[in-house]
Amino acid sequence: MKIKSLIDGPLALVICAVLWSTGGIFIKNIEWNGLAIAGIRSLISGTFMLLVTRQGIQFFVRDQNGRRDNLSTILLWLAALSYASTMILFVVANKLTTSANAILLQYTCPIYIILLAPLLTGEKNRGSDYITVLGVMLGIILFFADGLESGNQLGNILAALSGLSYALATIFMRRCKGNSGGAMVLSHLITALVCLPFVIQSGMPSPKSTFFLLMVGTVSIGIPSILYSVGIKKVRALTASFITMLEPLLNPVWVIIFAGEVPSVKTILGGVLILGFIMIRSVVQNRKMM
Repeated sequence: MKIKSLIDGPLALVICAVLWSTGGIFIKNIEWNGLAIAGIRSLISGTFMLLVTRQGIQFFVRDQNGRRDNLSTILLWLAALSYASTMILFVVANKLTTSANAILLQYTCPIYIILLAPLLTGEKNRGSDYITVLGVMLGIILFFADGLESGNQLGNILAALSGLSYALATIFMRRCKGNSGGAMVLSHLITALVCLPFVIQSGMPSPKSTFFLLMVGTVSIGIPSILYSVGIKKVRALTASFITMLEPLLNPVWVIIFAGEVPSVKTILGGVLILGFIMIRSVVQNRKMM
């Protein structure tokens, strides 16, 4: 059972983070409005999930007797709205402030989870959790130290809010468990509808942009959305947030491969620090389970 949990949970989230990290490379090749990209990306992702999972759009949850489960329905919508907010806030923040600021502030997510998870999920924090959060945040600051700028204040605020909404999405997806896939599809529908005016305003994309829109919608968001909905059922909310931090760490790897830009020593040290704390925590937790 533990082996199955390890494969279905952490491994699914690792692959999810790897695929998420390819989004930046694809988006750079799309000549379109940022919110229009977010809208079409979610439309493609949501459609892809529906085709793969062969499930309809879930607007409410029923119990085993076929009656509407109000609590589960509320959790479904909270998870969907939180994740949709994360996608929209992050795109807008990227337009208003620097990319480094937006990524750094979004990945304050574990701090919010440390504060909120005990209240919203009943999952108790351990001493190793607090130490890992401190180590990870230190690594994130070091990781983006060379690119940090003051940026636009509104953009910084929106990026920080995306960190909070990402934490809430992680927590509520965890609470949803069996309905996390439905919440993910619903979040893409919400994002697509909110961003629809920007899609209409932006006009038709070029053939090149259309190709990369399909790539970002399926490879970078569609497949990861399915993997995330699977993985979040098996691990704690805080653990999920740590694992998915692989996403910003892998972005420089793609930059090295496709753009030939070598990251600074601070960036490398920050990445090593983050991965080191997460790996040590995983080893400690696994030993306690044995």
